[in-house]
Amino acid sequence: MAKQIDWANLPFSYQVTDKRFVANYKNGAWDGGELTSDATVKITECAGVLQYAQTCFEGLKAYTAKDGSIVTFRPDLNAERMARSCERLEMPVFPKDRFIQAVIDTVKANSEWVPPFGSGATLYIRPYMFGSGAVIGVKPADEYQFRILVTPVGPYFKGGAKPITVRFSDLDRAAPHGTGDIKAGLNYAMSLHNIMDAHRAGFAENIYLDPATHTYIEETGGANILFVTKDGTLVTPKSDSILPSITRRSLIHVAKEYLHIAVEERKVHKDELKDFAECGLCGTAAVISPVGKISGHGSEICFPSGMEAIGPVLKKLRETLTGIQMGEIAAPEGWIYKIQ
Repeated sequence: MAKQIDWANLPFSYQVTDKRFVANYKNGAWDGGELTSDATVKITECAGVLQYAQTCFEGLKAYTAKDGSIVTFRPDLNAERMARSCERLEMPVFPKDRFIQAVIDTVKANSEWVPPFGSGATLYIRPYMFGSGAVIGVKPADEYQFRILVTPVGPYFKGGAKPITVRFSDLDRAAPHGTGDIKAGLNYAMSLHNIMDAHRAGFAENIYLDPATHTYIEETGGANILFVTKDGTLVTPKSDSILPSITRRSLIHVAKEYLHIAVEERKVHKDELKDFAECGLCGTAAVISPVGKISGHGSEICFPSGMEAIGPVLKKLRETLTGIQMGEIAAPEGWIYKIQ
């Protein structure tokens, strides 16, 4: 039975739920982990996460499907991506099978917080890991904590997905051969000033260019970018310094296999933008956020799809993927994990 919450007006923000999962790494091994009612974290003042930002995270959602069951979407890919993040940050990997089971157990323990089908709201799932052991020299911690919290969130867009205005950033999101391709907390920390500066200037997001030449499109502070050509081809920027989005990967499959749309994954020069028909940002929170205008560097690019509504190709992509997630459209094998 769902909680008595005004699901339609739920904000996209954190609220405490009943249970969260916690596992600790000590003396070279993970303990069995447990679900706990305690929403606080207690660590030493010298913890690796506090001194040297040794932390990474993931994001995924649970839904009430059309048939009333509670499901989650491709947690195996989140487990794999988090493993890559941990390896790069010299953190112990939480095993994939245990990661998936912990997601399922945490959602099941908070099943009353999963919004009902058709409400537009979802249960956001945040797995994360941090160095909990004391570190004063610059080195990895020797103790870690892996946790999963969940929180119900309202639709990312209230009143529909209206196109946003973004700008080219003069700052870099990631260094060449740096940590741009992993989900490290430090990547997001360095983007906070820039996103607040963008908001103060009237823009919704920053589009980052490649850090080496500042000529090729990378991603925004929190999402990958999609383009649609005037002949209906889906184009996604390719780079070694952008995060491999699970949503983008899923949308590419949907484009090819469900909608029979041609897809190009390649480098995209900023001078090409004026030739595209549609643009959008993709990620867990909104699936696709349409972009109507890009400003900066002495130019203003207005996409033909306009500022009133999402373009037709991205609209179809978004509707198909959310239909798969909600159980209205048959999913590829292995994409949907039924929880209860």
